[in-house]
Amino acid sequence: MNPEKLAQIQSYALGIAALLYEEAQATVPEQLKTLEGLEATVREQLLQYVSPEIALFLSKTAVAPLPGESES
Repeated sequence: MNPEKLAQIQSYALGIAALLYEEAQATVPEQLKTLEGLEATVREQLLQYVSPEIALFLSKTAVAPLPGESES
């Protein structure tokens, strides 16, 4: 990956991390006190908020059907 794209990803990731941390502080602050709780919170937030947005973006990308699949 070129350095400009990597820098952009890092910038977005830091912004997302700040938003998710703020949300966790407001909803489950006790989970942020242990490494186990922090890991569980991060995993849950990624699955709940980030992954669906990435999947939605990718689903809008035109993908050629595999050989033998119909385009219905």
